[in-house]
Amino acid sequence: MAKRDYYEVLGISKSASSEEIKKAYRKMAIKYHPDKNPNNPEAEEKFKEAAEAYEVLSNPDKRQRYDQFGHQGVSGNGGFGGGGMNMDDIFSQFGDIFGGGGFGSFFGGAGGGGGRRTRKGTNLRVKLKLSLAEVANGVEKKIKVKRHVVAGGVTFKNCSTCQGSGQIKKVVNTMLGQMVSASTCSVCGGSGQIVDKKPAEADARGLIIKEEVISINIPGGVAEGMQLSMSGKGNEIPGGIAGDLLIVIEEIEDKILQRDGNNVIYDLFISFVDAALGSSIEVPTIDGKVKIKIDPGTQSGKMLRLKGKGIKDINGYSKGDQLIMVNVWTPTQLSREERESLENLRESSNFKPDPGKSDKSFFDKMKEFF
Repeated sequence: MAKRDYYEVLGISKSASSEEIKKAYRKMAIKYHPDKNPNNPEAEEKFKEAAEAYEVLSNPDKRQRYDQFGHQGVSGNGGFGGGGMNMDDIFSQFGDIFGGGGFGSFFGGAGGGGGRRTRKGTNLRVKLKLSLAEVANGVEKKIKVKRHVVAGGVTFKNCSTCQGSGQIKKVVNTMLGQMVSASTCSVCGGSGQIVDKKPAEADARGLIIKEEVISINIPGGVAEGMQLSMSGKGNEIPGGIAGDLLIVIEEIEDKILQRDGNNVIYDLFISFVDAALGSSIEVPTIDGKVKIKIDPGTQSGKMLRLKGKGIKDINGYSKGDQLIMVNVWTPTQLSREERESLENLRESSNFKPDPGKSDKSFFDKMKEFF
């Protein structure tokens, strides 16, 4: 089933301010909160859908990519993006927009005030270099990632400092009476638990560094600097959820073809003879070589278009084209026989430039193609 537009999910316009986005999400989250709708899978899905929309639209960078590229710009394939969010993700990341009490202050459920706050491990960031063909059509890549994971055999116990609550409460006497303040426990970091037993190779937090091979599905149409994410593939944290793996795209410059948005540009050099008499010439494309026809009398600067031979749109709707710029190559060295042959043609009226109205200028050609 296709994803709904994030603005539609939250019931806001595309020009909505950050405060309007936050207010709309708060309204949706309260309406479909699991504690308010027990045993209601449809409400739970709408709750997750609203959280996913807010996760993107509340982040300026992600919102810009979404506005430009749609869901693929922030989601990708193979586990990227908000679609993999679970309840721990949501309560951990967005509970604060309801104030200090979190979601639970409204319904008494997970993430409530005074309870443990689900923590999230740190994110990992990797750069992934892709060729033009990989960018154009999408590709599956396997990469090695070193990340912190909870060691096998680690056991935990309640933190004695906060008694497992994850918070330290202080009572302060004021002129208005007693006031209670709460802060995150500095010993357990808010998880409410500390390491009880651990293997020798684990650090004080019960973590080890593990190298994993992760398969990443890159959608066609990604661009330089675009960032994709894989939920739960970052560093783990005791008593919490794993961070994310962030993949930053780097394009390897192609030696022959040049990218221009979803189009690909190729400079073709032909001889004067081929330009005058016409020819059939092989040209490279992203998907291999193809033959094109050069009409007799082709002028230098003419642009040819190969429909659909460009880069796949990241939203999956279409593909760009390959634009071929024809350049007539003028020889710099001539033999005596070649020079004599050309001298005999110098005064021929057929060889003198005589552009007509049908011969478009360079700027007219650019307007036509772009």
